[in-house]
Amino acid sequence: MSDNWLTVSHFTMFGLLVGFAIAHSGLAALRSWGEARIGARLYRVLFALVSLPLATVLIIYFINHRYDGLRLWNLQGIPGIEPIVWILSAISFLFLYPATFNLLEIAAVQKPQVHLYESGIIRVTRHPQMVGQVIWCIAHLLWLGTSFMVVTCLGLVLHHLFGVWHGDRRLRLRYGESFEVVRDRTSIIPFLAILQGRQTLVLKEFLRPSYVGVAAFILLFWWVHPLLIRATGNVYW
Repeated sequence: MSDNWLTVSHFTMFGLLVGFAIAHSGLAALRSWGEARIGARLYRVLFALVSLPLATVLIIYFINHRYDGLRLWNLQGIPGIEPIVWILSAISFLFLYPATFNLLEIAAVQKPQVHLYESGIIRVTRHPQMVGQVIWCIAHLLWLGTSFMVVTCLGLVLHHLFGVWHGDRRLRLRYGESFEVVRDRTSIIPFLAILQGRQTLVLKEFLRPSYVGVAAFILLFWWVHPLLIRATGNVYW
């Protein structure tokens, strides 16, 4: 085993993740304060102008360094592994992206608002983005098996676990007793509230344009994935 497997890229990636987490969660925490001063739409634009470039840098750096460090395992080539990785990745997107249904609010076309949902994917888990991120990490850990991937997943999961606490705290401060009612009828662990009888899965709630859009995005991403990897290879980070 080489002694120089712990490359600088490990620390760089973790630093980028910490920076993104501070910016993203910090701006989320300041949302009420900021919206009162510059308005909801302009604050959403500011949020995007900060978050999207940081996320782009993270994605490019991750793709270019994903095989850095120590190869802890190599399951590539084992029959069944590739479809498992793709299926887990697809499931992760189903949790990651329907968490916010109002696309016009995301784009600040409509006035962005804080919503208290208890429908669709929220019946499965109150924090679908955290669950989706964990599933995504599991899929990519299986495929890559590198120490760099372990560091990346550690940073991502820690950020989203903090987001669980932070998100619940912000909703509690905003909605008070109404949030407590929703919290008691939902769960962080997927399907737990349903299994415990505190929640009921309503399948017709998943028949909405946002889920169709996510399914189309998954198919598009499957097609464009090799092109994305080749494109990021031209950025020498």
